[in-house]
Amino acid sequence: MNISPTNPIQKIEQVRRRHKVQDTHITLAHGSGGKAMRDLIDDIFISNFDNPILSQLEDQASFNLTPLLQQGDRLAFTTDSYVVDPLFFPGSDIGELAINGTVNDLAVSGAKPLYLTCSVILEEGLPVETLRRVAASMKIAAEKASIQIVAGDTKVVHRGAADKLFINTAGIGIIPRIVNISAHSIKPGDAIIINGEIGNHGTAILIARGELALDTNIESDCQPLHSLVETILHVCPQVHAMRDATRGGLATVLNEFALSSDVGIRLFEESIPVREEVNGVCEILGLDPLYLANEGKLVVVVPKKNAENVLSAMKSHPAGKDACIIGEVITSPPGIVLLKTAFGAERIVDMLVGDQLPRIC
Repeated sequence: MNISPTNPIQKIEQVRRRHKVQDTHITLAHGSGGKAMRDLIDDIFISNFDNPILSQLEDQASFNLTPLLQQGDRLAFTTDSYVVDPLFFPGSDIGELAINGTVNDLAVSGAKPLYLTCSVILEEGLPVETLRRVAASMKIAAEKASIQIVAGDTKVVHRGAADKLFINTAGIGIIPRIVNISAHSIKPGDAIIINGEIGNHGTAILIARGELALDTNIESDCQPLHSLVETILHVCPQVHAMRDATRGGLATVLNEFALSSDVGIRLFEESIPVREEVNGVCEILGLDPLYLANEGKLVVVVPKKNAENVLSAMKSHPAGKDACIIGEVITSPPGIVLLKTAFGAERIVDMLVGDQLPRIC
C-alpha cells in the first residue's frame, strides 16, 4: 500500500519499496505479517486497488463527513462473503462477484455505493497467478461501479483448511433524503417488476462445475445495479421495496416481501422471463428457476400508478432492457406467494427448503 506522495524523492522511495511476489504459489509466509506478506499485498492488491484513502496504510479507513452529508442523511452498510465454486465461470468470476454483490446490496436500499473493504482467505498452495487474475477483475468491477476499495485484510490457512480462495467485502453508501425503501412499505395493489431473465447465474455455475455433459452458452448475469436503481428512483422516488434476487432466487425475495408487509403476492407465470436453456436444465434436474440464484437481477415493488413509468425507464437502461411486470400485491392470503400458471390455475410458491445448488456466491 503506497502513500501516493507528491514529493519526487518520496516517489522514488515508494517505487524502491514495492516488490513483486517471487513465489508461484501461496505459502504460509504470505500470511505471516512479514516481508512475503507485504510483497503480496503490494504486488497483488495495492497495484490494483490504490487510491488516496487506501494509500494511507492505516489500520482503518477514515473519511471526511462533510461531503458525505451533502449527498444524503443516512448511511447504508452491508457485508457479504463469497465462496463460489468454481472461482471462474462463464460471464464472471469470484472477484467481480464480490464487488457487484456488495454494490447491489447497497444500491437496492437506494444508496449510492461509495466505499468497500476487501478481506481474503487464501489456501496454502493457491497459484499466485489465480489471485492476480481475481484482483484484476475486482479492480475493473470497482471502476465500473465507481466505488473505492479503501481497506482490507489477508489471511493464509493450511492446505485443506479452505477451498482455494474466499473473499469478504463490506460496503458503505449514502441514502438520499427523499428515499425510504423498505419491505414493510409494500401495499395491496402495488406492481412487481423484475429487470430481466432469472436463473442464469445459478445455471452457469452448475454447467461450469462440469457435472453435466451439457453444451450451452449461458453466462452469469453478474453486473452492478446502482445505475439502474438511480434511473428507477429518478422517475419514482416512492419505490416501496427493492431487493436483488441472489441466493434463493425470485421466490425467496417475494416470500420475504409478503411476510414483511403481511400481504399476499400473485405472480403471473407467463410474464416471468426465463431462458429456454435455463428451463431445459431445470427440467432435466428437477429444479425450479424461481429458486435459482441471480447476481444481476433486482425485484422492484412500486405503486400501480407508477408501474408503467418505472418499466419504461428500466427498459431504457442496459441492465433493465428486458424488464417485465411479473405480478401484483394482494390483500390475502397474507404472507403467501401465489403463482398463476399458464393454464389459469394457482399454486403456492413457498420459501425454499434446503439448497438447490450450494456455493453459488
